[in-house]
Amino acid sequence: MNVIETEDLTRVFGDFVAVNKVSLTIKQGSIYGFLGPNGSGKSTTIRMLCGILTPTSGTGRILGLDLAAQGEAIKEHIGYMSQKFSLYDDLTVVENLEFYAGLYSMSASGRKERIDVMLEMAGLKDRRQEMTANLAGGWKQRLALGCSILHKPAILFLDEPTGGVDPKSRRMFWDIIYDLSQQGTTVMVTTHFMDEAEHCDYIGFIYEGCLIADDTPANLKQNLPGLLLELPTQDPMGLFTDLTGKHLEVLDLYPYGTSVHALVSEERLSDYQAYAYNIITPSLEDIFVYYVKSKRKELVV
Repeated sequence: MNVIETEDLTRVFGDFVAVNKVSLTIKQGSIYGFLGPNGSGKSTTIRMLCGILTPTSGTGRILGLDLAAQGEAIKEHIGYMSQKFSLYDDLTVVENLEFYAGLYSMSASGRKERIDVMLEMAGLKDRRQEMTANLAGGWKQRLALGCSILHKPAILFLDEPTGGVDPKSRRMFWDIIYDLSQQGTTVMVTTHFMDEAEHCDYIGFIYEGCLIADDTPANLKQNLPGLLLELPTQDPMGLFTDLTGKHLEVLDLYPYGTSVHALVSEERLSDYQAYAYNIITPSLEDIFVYYVKSKRKELVV
């Protein structure tokens, strides 16, 4: 069952098109990774889906509810965690949870049990009376997550949830996301981390407000045209310049760490016989680079 459906969703601020005709379909219980550089339209899209921003044009339905006409009703069924820590530093851990329980109008009998569950989930059971300001970044993020799912939302929107936290906290945070998904919660998460996106069920790449790719990680890799070659070198920029100067027929070419990646059609492999290349499986970073460059070419044309 699809719980998020949009068609040509658009948001304009003055002369600036922040989100340009984005069409999405997200299934119940799936984890949807939303990737793109800063300013690409990720947060604006999520805020429209949450009913915080009204679309300029286009349509959308969240859990069968109309995005434009039923924004307030949508908010009752979703959880939202912003990219900036949005809780209250001058409250204790448990006071923040109690505050959000009140915002969600949870019953007195139900809120205590849910707060205890959230404290256990976040690993904050023994720190419930600690001032939130004293928590490290990873602990704050887990508390913020606990507040956003306190009311058992059907859909959870996470905007850069692991930005600025240590790798261990990132892993623990994603373990929680996986558990929520297995329990039937649909999760839409924006992230800059390609390794996190690898573990999403579906991925959408957004660039300059446009959705430029939307599929499973496996399909995105499989559908990349040609073969991806890795050319190891101690001087990636030098090799890149050398290859560029030869004007070889290539689908894409760029430095990548201690190598150069060349995306070529199979019949052009002979052009690279002089190089110790390896044919490799593309990473999501390779996929993103390819689609961004393709989109730039379209914009130039």
